[in-house]
Amino acid sequence: MSFLSDIIIIGAGPAGLAFARYFKGTDLKIVMIDKADLTDIQDPAYDGREIALTHHSKEILQDLGVWQRFGHDEIYPLKDAKVYNGGFDYDLHFTVPKDLQRLSSIDRLGNLISNHNIKKALYDEVKELPNVQLLTAVSVNSIHIDDTMAKITLNDGTILTTKLIIGADSRMSYVRRTLGIGAHMNDFGRTVVVFRVRHTQSNQATAQECFFDGRTLALLPLQDDLTNCVITLDNHQAKELLSKSPNELAKEAQRMMGDKLGACTIAGTVHHYPLMGVHANTFIAKRAALIGDAAVGMHPVTAHGYNLGLMSVDTLGKLIIKAYHDDLDIASDALLHKYNLQHQAHTRPLYHGTNMMVSLFTTQTRPMRILRDATLRISNNLPPVKRWITSQLTGKS
Repeated sequence: MSFLSDIIIIGAGPAGLAFARYFKGTDLKIVMIDKADLTDIQDPAYDGREIALTHHSKEILQDLGVWQRFGHDEIYPLKDAKVYNGGFDYDLHFTVPKDLQRLSSIDRLGNLISNHNIKKALYDEVKELPNVQLLTAVSVNSIHIDDTMAKITLNDGTILTTKLIIGADSRMSYVRRTLGIGAHMNDFGRTVVVFRVRHTQSNQATAQECFFDGRTLALLPLQDDLTNCVITLDNHQAKELLSKSPNELAKEAQRMMGDKLGACTIAGTVHHYPLMGVHANTFIAKRAALIGDAAVGMHPVTAHGYNLGLMSVDTLGKLIIKAYHDDLDIASDALLHKYNLQHQAHTRPLYHGTNMMVSLFTTQTRPMRILRDATLRISNNLPPVKRWITSQLTGKS
């Protein structure tokens, strides 16, 4: 069996689905390929991830018709953010600048939405599109690209031909490696443990990040008495933490919080993930482009991950839509190079800057502890620095 499409998207996760939705109302033929079963894409399970979305990301999702699908109780406001170094005696505090509140009526830094709710809303938008076909429970065996066309062979023998291939298939992207695109990869040798806790004191809709010796604790506010805990620690410590009973784990989280949220109990399931960052050396090849985590996978400390994924969708999608309306090649070298330049310019400084910040805040020597404390205090008292960081958190300048 063989058939022709305009765009093939490999990976039906949040980035791939958002990219497919971008072409609603066009006659571009889109084929999506994913190894997962259809039921897992239709009704994704809760995976512990709470995604911090900037206001710019909210606007992109609104334009795609996705934001409107979230229930009011699925959107958690992120009012403030605080960063601590080693304890809770001093914090670097971020709020929405007063001028930004006046000019744009923004009343929060951003919003938190569970990853599985984002994926479901995106799927529900895409499933009715007549120009999108989703092939599930299949994998790609080979990719061949020449000057005029790209060909993909699936493990069931199906041959697909297309004008443009989009890799949206995770940080360990098969597409990226098959196309011969190198990447800067940083295996932090650490594990992220995530779970929700109920607590007796209000979290005041404030995100908190505390860098302890050997561990990092992030608290993401959901409901007033419900918080998502994200503990990052080395792999050996992670095994020990994951071996605890729910009651023991809740007590350990409460201890790490310094009892700031009162008595805690586990609310739901516990999940863990290896911590790895990746940044592709280039986001393009002949008749191919990378988006989402296949292009850039961030350390979660700055909460940029899916925001950069949506930015890649928006940047490349706009270029393709313009070429489509101008009756130009949607996979031309000029178009793809423009996408690469724009997205690299935004992501590369953030990726390497984040890794430098992680190194600063996790290196356990006395000089680095002193430097961390000085960094927090200086940043707190330099309005331009705080304003720049806040603009990164909100997506608004």
